[in-house]
Amino acid sequence: MKFNKLIPELTVSSLKASLDFYVRTLGFKIEYERPESGFAYLSLEGSQLMLDEGNDDKDSPWFTGRLEYPRGRGIHFQLEVKSILPFLKALKARRYKLKAEPKDYWFRQGNRMIGMRGFLVMDPDGYLLMFNEDIGTKQAAKRK
Repeated sequence: MKFNKLIPELTVSSLKASLDFYVRTLGFKIEYERPESGFAYLSLEGSQLMLDEGNDDKDSPWFTGRLEYPRGRGIHFQLEVKSILPFLKALKARRYKLKAEPKDYWFRQGNRMIGMRGFLVMDPDGYLLMFNEDIGTKQAAKRK
């Protein structure tokens, strides 16, 4: 397995609950884990993520302050997938509430528009995830 250059590591309140969400609901693969220390390394369609249950301890060098729900305020994690439909179905089957329903987004990049269809969902600790799929490109309107 090739490791990405940037891999978020999320401090979670319950590795069990997080694995239920990420692995059993969303289909992430456990690349490796250290259950004795509450750690798991996950991947999904090229995205990589680490979960760690032990960083909430004031004695941990990773401790930056008391964490409360929703964690990760001010950041969201964007995951590009082939299709958002299987994720929507899996979340609906588990009666997991979406933060924002699927929507098409268009962003200007130079003289073209890049399109994606995506939705938002919060994990058990309140980390915000955006799943999106590519819907193509088009010419941007001329700027005045």
